[in-house]
Amino acid sequence: MSFEVKEKTEVRLVFLGAAGVGKTALIQRFLKDTFEPKHRRTVEELHRKEYEMGGAKVTVNIMDTSGSYSFPAMRKLSIQNSDAFALVYAVDDPESLEAVKSLRREILEVKEDKYTPIVVIGNKIDRRDDLQLSSKEVLSTVELDWNHRFLESSAKDNVNVLEAFRELLQQSNLPSWLSPALLRRRETFPKESNKRPPMNKTNSCLIA
Repeated sequence: MSFEVKEKTEVRLVFLGAAGVGKTALIQRFLKDTFEPKHRRTVEELHRKEYEMGGAKVTVNIMDTSGSYSFPAMRKLSIQNSDAFALVYAVDDPESLEAVKSLRREILEVKEDKYTPIVVIGNKIDRRDDLQLSSKEVLSTVELDWNHRFLESSAKDNVNVLEAFRELLQQSNLPSWLSPALLRRRETFPKESNKRPPMNKTNSCLIA
């Protein structure tokens, strides 16, 4: 099959985490390259952007969810309809990491798939002076025990935001040949650093 043929490709990413961890800030930094320091309570908000490249139209839907547990039915529906998940916690808030653990269990129960695409994001590394969570311990749990991708970010300082979305797109049902092109839409892209040992990707959901 030739890639010259027009095809419609659509992916749905959902951001989950406790209130105030920076889910909305990460999304806004990615979409608009802006940062709003004031926390704004989110119930549920869908961002939709369409790109055209290589003769294919790619629609990326990003669901920004509430950090409140008052909307379990809405959260379950978001999980059922999504392709990949960003579980966000704040590095200065241990309770927000516990929320990530709970949300991961819920995702696996709803999707009924141990290998559901999940990226765990430790946000707010600009608050290093208030750091309460060990990066090494979280990394060990997420990448070795859970077999998910882990990274730390700062929406404020624009650290690892594009990297987080690249991981989500690579683990969703977006064809792998489109993912790098989508993220190259900006003139500059931060180089990868802090190389880690290769992960055991047996039974991974990554699209080859």
